[in-house]
Amino acid sequence: HVQLVESGGGSVQAGGSLRLSCAVSGSTSSSGCMGWFRQASGKEREGVTAIDSDGRTTYADSVKGRFTISKDNAKNTLYLQMSSLKPEDTGMYYCARVSCGTWAASIWGQGTQVTV
Repeated sequence: HVQLVESGGGSVQAGGSLRLSCAVSGSTSSSGCMGWFRQASGKEREGVTAIDSDGRTTYADSVKGRFTISKDNAKNTLYLQMSSLKPEDTGMYYCARVSCGTWAASIWGQGTQVTV
């Protein structure tokens, strides 16, 4: 039974930084394809960034150059470093296991709130 637990959210001023973490537990490690999603109030959930087992990454245009996804397989943890945050980055952030090359998620964390 795989569980994903996000942490690191909070309130930050525009231009600031936050690092989100996603601890992966259960029968599957953080290897494979993982992603971060966000959902602003009144909007649909959207894919932000993803990483595959070889460390290749993809980013939504809205966060390119500001957000960095990474993972530590030894710690079974996925990270999202967010810099130059904007008010439009506000939302609930979720980590998820995704089908490689897609935004199709099969396992979700509970989310962590980011307010800019």
